[in-house]
Amino acid sequence: MKKYIDSGKIDTRSGFGAGLLEAGKRNPNVVALTADLKGSLKMDAFAKEFPERFVQCGIAEANMVGVAAGMSLTGKIPFCGSFAEFISGRVYDQIRQEVGYGHTNVKLASSHAGITLGEDGATHQTMEDIALMRAIPGMVVLNGCDYNQVKNATIAAAEYQGPVYIRFGRPSRPNFTPADEPFVIGKVYNMNEGKDVTLVATGHMVWEALLAAEALEAEGISAEVLNIATIKPLDEKAICESAAKTGCVVVAEEHNSAGGIGELVAGVLAASTPVPMEFINGADRWGQSGTPGELLAAYGLDAAHIAAAARKVLSRK
Repeated sequence: MKKYIDSGKIDTRSGFGAGLLEAGKRNPNVVALTADLKGSLKMDAFAKEFPERFVQCGIAEANMVGVAAGMSLTGKIPFCGSFAEFISGRVYDQIRQEVGYGHTNVKLASSHAGITLGEDGATHQTMEDIALMRAIPGMVVLNGCDYNQVKNATIAAAEYQGPVYIRFGRPSRPNFTPADEPFVIGKVYNMNEGKDVTLVATGHMVWEALLAAEALEAEGISAEVLNIATIKPLDEKAICESAAKTGCVVVAEEHNSAGGIGELVAGVLAASTPVPMEFINGADRWGQSGTPGELLAAYGLDAAHIAAAARKVLSRK
């Protein structure tokens, strides 16, 4: 099994902040906008380095997206930053019409996503944003697994021509991917080669899947771990090849069952490579207050539950 080392826990939103600053240094057309959440989205360094390219829009998310769409038509590359609940839900109409339908070069930076937001509770724990964003034609959806990958995904988003939704979180999580690994939009990252079962994961769930694979290895079970860092466009070929090799699949995501990657992967496999599957997700439930660790365990979104799902799906091969 390929071993990944936790080089130190850090929040993925800081990866976005570092990536935004680097993208700004590389391209003078990169600009940043936020809806009164500069600190929460770690946009401070960009604002300090490029004050003339930073716009504080106040608590007016819909207006922020409209401004960004207009700026993109002048050749700018705007990054709109807000909480996932606000940037995906509160502003959906503007995103659909002005970013999606207009296919403008706007990047939607979505922080504090998923159940791991923690103590803020159900009103802020967005578990349906992937479903909303991947339903928009032409929208690229990215969900890096750690600080390094989110940083590199942000840089890649700036270089991509077209609308992009980037999902990341608030809690400190293991940072384990190579800092110098370029992010390729549309690529599935094979984190661990295996032959018995495929564990497909995205975002924070990738580390949990790696821990599950380690536990399964101790039992003599060889688990392949696929990191879906790009949800849309999906690397269908890589998923089908892995499923054909192992013969069964577990999909893990920090998202509701409806509209997430579980349904997406199941649809891909049903068309060409049908195999037994199990799903780890937030089911059809609202969030609640608690620490990130408590909530992952309570909602069955941890390594122990992924390993249990792998044993179950293996019994169905």
